[in-house]
Amino acid sequence: MSLLERAGLALLRRADPERAHALSLLALQSGLAPLPGPVALPRLASTLAGMPLLNPVGLAAGYDKNATVIAPLSRAGFGFIEVGAATPLPQPGNAKPRLFRLTEDRAAINRFGFNNDGMAAISARLALRTRGEVPVGLNLGANKTSDNRAADFARVLATCGPHVDFATVNVSSPNTEKLRDLQGRAALAALLAGVMEARAALPNPIPIFLKIAPDLTPDELAEIAEVAMASGLAGIIATNTTLSREGLKSAHRGEQGGLSGAPLFEKSTWVLAQLSQLTGGKLPLIGVGGISSPEDAYAKIRAGAQAVQLYTAMVFQGLSLIPRIAKGLDALLSRDGFATVADAVGTGRSDWL
Repeated sequence: MSLLERAGLALLRRADPERAHALSLLALQSGLAPLPGPVALPRLASTLAGMPLLNPVGLAAGYDKNATVIAPLSRAGFGFIEVGAATPLPQPGNAKPRLFRLTEDRAAINRFGFNNDGMAAISARLALRTRGEVPVGLNLGANKTSDNRAADFARVLATCGPHVDFATVNVSSPNTEKLRDLQGRAALAALLAGVMEARAALPNPIPIFLKIAPDLTPDELAEIAEVAMASGLAGIIATNTTLSREGLKSAHRGEQGGLSGAPLFEKSTWVLAQLSQLTGGKLPLIGVGGISSPEDAYAKIRAGAQAVQLYTAMVFQGLSLIPRIAKGLDALLSRDGFATVADAVGTGRSDWL
C-alpha cells in the first residue's frame, strides 16, 4: 500500500461510513485514486459461464450501485465487475444511518435497502460504457413498494440486459422485507422462469447468476441447487450478507442489517462447498464473503468457486488489495503445482464438508 493510499484511507475512516463511500466514488471519478491497470497472468486466465476473465477476482455488487465508476474500476485489477443493485423505479432506501464500520471485526453492517437511481438511469450509463476485457454485470433488485417483486427482476433485465455481460438475481438481501422468502422452491422457480424468459428476448442472451444468503439450512440449499440446475441459470453466487452476529466485538455489532467482511468467511465458504457438492461441480460458483487476502481467495476456489468477489475488505485495505490478491493467488497456485486456476477448483472441498 502506498503512502498516498494509506493517507486516503485514514481520512476516509474519519468520515461517516456512507459519506466515506461517496468520497471514494468521487476520488475514482476525479482520477485521484491510483489504478494499477489489468492483472493478466497466464495461470489466472479462466472462463466463467462463457466469459473470458483475465483473472478470477471480481468486485461484488453494492459498491458502484449506480454504475458511475465502471471505467476506473476496470483499471483497478479486477477480472470482472458487478454493479447495482438496480430496481425498476428509483428509491431512496432505508433511513440513515444505514452503514456501520466494525473495525475490530474487519466487517461492516449495512441496511441500505436497495437505494439506487432506478433502471432507466442506470441503463443509460451502462449503454455509454466502452466494452473491454473486464466483463461488467448488473445485480437485479426489486422495489420495496412493488406488488410483484418477482416481475421486477425481469423488468430490470429487459431494460439493462443489452448493455451488460451478465446479470445476477438478488433474492438474498436482508434489507428488503420478505425478499428472502423468494428463495423457497416454488417462489424461486417461478421468479427464475420469468427472468429466463426476459433473458431469451435479449438481443444477446447473457449469463444469469443467482445470489443466495448464507443463512440457509442444508435442506434449503439442496432445494436451491435443484431449482438452479433445472432453470438454466449460469451459476450461483455464494453468498450475500448474514444476519448472524456470532463472535462480534465491535460497538456497532447490534445494528440491524446484513453483516459482511471477515466474520462471514467460514459460513459463506461452507455454503459454497455444500453447493459444489450438491451440483457435482456442474454449475459455476462464485465465492464471496470475508475475502481479504490471497489465501482467502485460494480457499474459496479450492472449496469449489470458479471465481471470487469482494468488497468490504477494500474499506480497510484500499483498492491496492485487488492486484495483491490476484498476484498472491497466482503465487499460491504455482506453489501447489496448478497450471491454471481452473485446475484448483474444488480440490479442497472436502475440508469444508
